[in-house]
Amino acid sequence: MATQHRRFIRFARFGALAIAGVTAVALSGCSPDAGGGDTSLGFSQAEQEPGSPITVWVDATREPVIEAFRTAHPDIEVNVETYDGNASGSASLQTRIALFDQAGEGWPDVVFSTQNNDASWASRESNGQQAFAAPVNKGWFEDDFLEGFTPGSLDPLTIDGTTYGLRNDLAQVVFWYDQALFDQFGYDVPTTWEEYEQLSDRVAQEHPGYLLGSVGDGFLGSYVYYWGAQAPIFQLDGNDFTSDFDAPNSQRMTEMLDHMVDNGTLSTASVFGSDFIQQAQGKLLGMPGPVWFTGALFQNPDSLNVPAGQLGAGTPLHWEGEDIGTGNVGGGTWLASSHSKNLDAAKTFMEFATSSDEYQVDLAPGYPAYADAGEKWIAQQAADGYFVGDFEQTVIDAAGQVWSGWGFPSFSAETAYSKVVLPALAAGRTIGDVAGDWQAEILNEAQVQGYTVTR
Repeated sequence: MATQHRRFIRFARFGALAIAGVTAVALSGCSPDAGGGDTSLGFSQAEQEPGSPITVWVDATREPVIEAFRTAHPDIEVNVETYDGNASGSASLQTRIALFDQAGEGWPDVVFSTQNNDASWASRESNGQQAFAAPVNKGWFEDDFLEGFTPGSLDPLTIDGTTYGLRNDLAQVVFWYDQALFDQFGYDVPTTWEEYEQLSDRVAQEHPGYLLGSVGDGFLGSYVYYWGAQAPIFQLDGNDFTSDFDAPNSQRMTEMLDHMVDNGTLSTASVFGSDFIQQAQGKLLGMPGPVWFTGALFQNPDSLNVPAGQLGAGTPLHWEGEDIGTGNVGGGTWLASSHSKNLDAAKTFMEFATSSDEYQVDLAPGYPAYADAGEKWIAQQAADGYFVGDFEQTVIDAAGQVWSGWGFPSFSAETAYSKVVLPALAAGRTIGDVAGDWQAEILNEAQVQGYTVTR
C-alpha cells in the first residue's frame, strides 16, 4: 500500500493539449475486425484470440494503473499508449476512433477519457462500423459488480438502458469552508442556497473583501452553480435537447449569482489565476466546489495553501425545502472496444482499473466511483487530520447526491458560458443581461451536433 498521503488533484482540466495530427494509426491489439458474429453480450463480437495482448490508452495521470495491473496480472500482456485523455473536450479520442472505423482496424481494446459524455458518440455506429463502446450491462459484466458503483455514477454512460462504459472517479460538489474564519466572524456554515445568499450580505457589510466563491470559470458557472441548483438549462432526452432559463431554479440561481457579484462576495476571476489567489488567500470563507479543489486550491502551495486544521466539507448547498441534488465537475471514464479480440482480458483490466485496492485505493488521485474503493480512499485522505468536521462522511454522501437531471450530450456546457458569460462579466454586465444570449449559444451548439432543440 502506498505510504504517502495523496491529495485531491484534478488533472482533467489542466494542460489540455490538442493532438498534433491524427493520421498515424496507433499500435493496437485489434487487427481487422473479422466479426465472430456472437451477439450474446449485446454487440457483435470479433473472433476471439485468447491470450492475445490488449492495447490500452491512458492519459499521463492514469499511467500508474498499467504497472499496477501488470504486477497483479502478469499473465496478461498490455500494450500502452499515452495520449491527452480527451482533455477539455479536445475530441482527440473521437477523431482517432473515426479513422479506425474508416480503416476497419486499429482500435484499442480499452481507453480512458476525461470526458463523461463520450458515450453520446461512442454508442453510435460510424463509417459502417458498429459502435466503438461495448455495452457492459448486457451480460458481459456481472450485475453484482456493476451494482458496486456509487448510485447514479454510471448514468452519464447509460443511454436507453444500455451502459457503455465504467466510471473511474467522481468529482462531486460540496461546500468547502474555512472553520477558523467562520469561528472568528461568528457565522454558521450555510446548508442552503438561501442561507448562502443571506451570508453574502452579512459578509459584504461586516467584512468587505472576504469571498464566498467565484463565477470566473466555465465549470463553476455551469456545473457547480446551475447543476447544483437543479436548473434545467442542459437536458437531454434521447435526441431532444432542451435548455430552460425561465424555470424557477434557473431564474433563482441567475438572480443569486448576480446579487453576490454585485455585493462583492463572488469573484469573477478564474480560480486558477493569480488574480483570484491574490483576492482569496486568507479571505475565502468558503465556496461550493468539487472534491479536487483540496489539492488544486486549498492544499496547493502555489494557490490558497490553507493550513491544516481549518478546512471542512459541508453539505452540498440546495434550495430550502428541496432534496439535495449537487453538481459534478469531472471524473473520468473507461470504455472497452466492441472490436476487441480478447474481451476476457479487457474485462479483467476494466474491473481492476475501476475497483481494485491496488490502484483505486493506493494510487488513484481522485475519489473512486466504485463505492467500496471510494470509502477506503476517503478514509486515507481523512487519516492525517488535515480536515475538520465530518469531512469523510460528507464527501461519501455527496457522491450519491449528484442531480440526475443534467444532460450529457456530445458537447460541453462550459464552452457557451466561457464564450458568452465570462466576457460579459469582465465588461461589468450581469448574467441576467446575457442569459438569453447564453441560452441561444447552448442551443446553437446542440443543433450543430445534430440534436433536436427546444427552449
